[in-house]
Amino acid sequence: MSPIAANLQAIRRRISEALQGDSRDVRLVAVSKSQSAEAIRAAFEAGVRDFGENYVQDAVTKMDELRDLAATWHFIGHLQGNKAREVAQRFDWVHGVDRLRIAEALSRARPEGAAPLEVCIQVNISGEDTKGGVAPRDAVSLARAVASLPRLRLRGLMGMASFTSDVAQQRSQFALLARTRDEIGRAGIALDTLSMGMSQDFEAALAEGATLVRIGTAIFGERNNQKAA
Repeated sequence: MSPIAANLQAIRRRISEALQGDSRDVRLVAVSKSQSAEAIRAAFEAGVRDFGENYVQDAVTKMDELRDLAATWHFIGHLQGNKAREVAQRFDWVHGVDRLRIAEALSRARPEGAAPLEVCIQVNISGEDTKGGVAPRDAVSLARAVASLPRLRLRGLMGMASFTSDVAQQRSQFALLARTRDEIGRAGIALDTLSMGMSQDFEAALAEGATLVRIGTAIFGERNNQKAA
């Protein structure tokens, strides 16, 4: 068994234990930014089908090299307006929509005839200036606007907790994302995805209802040029 396959086996076991018998379907996105095409292929062979990238040109190069894989590609992180067209044309999901202008650019650029681009609105649940995302109080109005755009499908919310080992703090921030999802639901917009939880805190996210976790380091290992994932 390869190291990546062994890591994935351990992560899946931890996910199962964190769910404590909950039958919720949890989607695992392997955050493959800064990883080689060979590492992505090894993860695919170990059963991963979803991969997360946030460097557009690097991602496109790997997509082309791995075009034989039936992979689903997620753009994760802050999206600059000048990258919206390429992201809309090449990715399947976008996590991190926090401005209507970006959502409109994605909608315009999504090719006609392609499946709708799956999007999550990023909410700043930690209150940190260094984190992107719309303020929780503004999420409902942004969700209404995004849900009305053609060629996009609003799936849910994405959030990043503070980088801390305090599990209570992690859970409090993830609970805020879940409450924001519920508030949007009461406004008549049904969402099925809570994209929250990374290598250092995915168990806390699962405890608060995560349906999609974004895990990089715990799958691929540490890399000198890799940001926290």
